[in-house]
Amino acid sequence: MQGFNRKLILENGSIYYGLGFGAAEDAVCEAVFNTSMVGYQEIVSDPSYTGQAVVMTYPIIGNYGITDEDFETKTPTIGALIVREYNDNPSNFRYTKTLSELMVECGVPGISGVDTRKLTREIRDVGSMKCLITAMETDTETAIEKLRAARLPQDLVQRVSCRKRWYSRTSNHRFNVVAIDCGMKLNIVRSLNARGCNVTVVPYNTTAREIEFMEPDGLFLSNGPGDPQDVPEVAAVVRALRGKLPIFGICLGHQIISLAYGAETYKLKFGHRGGNHPVRNLETGKLEITSQNHSYAVKAESLAGTDLEATHINLLDNTIEGVKCARDMVFSVQYHPESAPGPQDSSYLFDQFIRLLEQHKAEGGTQFTLFGKEADRRA
Repeated sequence: MQGFNRKLILENGSIYYGLGFGAAEDAVCEAVFNTSMVGYQEIVSDPSYTGQAVVMTYPIIGNYGITDEDFETKTPTIGALIVREYNDNPSNFRYTKTLSELMVECGVPGISGVDTRKLTREIRDVGSMKCLITAMETDTETAIEKLRAARLPQDLVQRVSCRKRWYSRTSNHRFNVVAIDCGMKLNIVRSLNARGCNVTVVPYNTTAREIEFMEPDGLFLSNGPGDPQDVPEVAAVVRALRGKLPIFGICLGHQIISLAYGAETYKLKFGHRGGNHPVRNLETGKLEITSQNHSYAVKAESLAGTDLEATHINLLDNTIEGVKCARDMVFSVQYHPESAPGPQDSSYLFDQFIRLLEQHKAEGGTQFTLFGKEADRRA
């Protein structure tokens, strides 16, 4: 393998050779693939990819560099990046640094020159699996033993959620929304601000009582990494506040809402990642091209007996892509209506949330009446 200096080892023993870029360090990750044709900066900076090595199926990555205004989080936590061809000479008047420079700053390794078509087919056929990006000199048998002994972390949301609340205000605001940060993309906040919402972003373990003290007009549950069953704290908040104010969830937030109502989730074989997934809106019959990034889905049969009904379905594998409980003013989608750089077929869902906020406010809003509230405030 003359000229190569890094290798990618899968836990099933497959080996791919390539050239390193980004941080020159080893990384054990979960190997997944993304079918987007643009948007590698948004992918690298999406907290939902925490701890994952992302295989880009589009062959040329890095050609327009990194732009300060396009980040989805301030500090990328992606595990690694695997590409066919890496371009370190961007052609873009907006770029401020190269992709490799960003990855060095954030400790993210990358490998290029890999046959990403073959690798993608292997992940699709075998399923997502652990992988190791390491130097050519690393002993393969030792590396495979290390991989098989490794355990994927279960504290991913805790790693990426904010540590304290923060605010994003807009002029002439109409509503105050609390957003639970499970690894939230910044374009979600921008989308809410653009529709007249002041947003208070809170950590994943914020309690229902703390949220009630803020007296919001609505509650938002963000996207994020990992298994939704690893964050029961957020499901408990949904159970406590459903019916009291409108609630909107995206991606991980969708899964958590479903769990809160008694539905079940399961891990997909290789997940959905990319900006080209067709989804049918069951209420209108319209087809949406959506951006997705998730490993888990809601069991369709588990919705029976809950107060939720399916609103959207994936046309590739018939998985549930949206649910709602009209009585409780709760709805959620598995995909990303805030998608940047696109597609934008689903941005109407934010408008749907605003209509619920308007309706709720017109009806007098919610009078939060927690026992001992005044005593707690004085304390």
